[in-house]
Amino acid sequence: MNYWLMKSEPDEVSVDDAFAAPRHTVPWTGVRNYQARNFMRDQMRVGDGVLFYHSSCAEPGIVGIAEVASTPYPDPTQFDRKSPWYDAASKPDAPRWLLVDVKVLEKTRNLTLPELREDPALADLVVLRKGNRLSITPVEARHWRHLLKKLGASSA
Repeated sequence: MNYWLMKSEPDEVSVDDAFAAPRHTVPWTGVRNYQARNFMRDQMRVGDGVLFYHSSCAEPGIVGIAEVASTPYPDPTQFDRKSPWYDAASKPDAPRWLLVDVKVLEKTRNLTLPELREDPALADLVVLRKGNRLSITPVEARHWRHLLKKLGASSA
């Protein structure tokens, strides 16, 4: 089993939006970074753990526990000319961008970025590395367990 931190801007898809969706599941659209795409394509598996992270907001942080709910498939926003994620170079017979569905299991308190940075046990958490801007990052099992305890998550 793998673990991931997946960033979403709450203006686009918040943890509350995901909870309101059918089966608490949303497609993780708009990923336009090859490394993040490759994580979804090559390493994510149905059932993998996900830390749902709100970014580009007043208080960025982990706000929920989720799981990967589908195998990767083409992101339809790449073909939609009206989408901010449209990619004219991507073709339906050779899609460039993929997504997975993510199912929210539990909403948590907001474990903020400053709190994450202050915790010595998380010093090498990928999302905290200087210069890291990826929307999807791997999470080590030891960090996953530590974060679930810190959040008081029922999944712990």
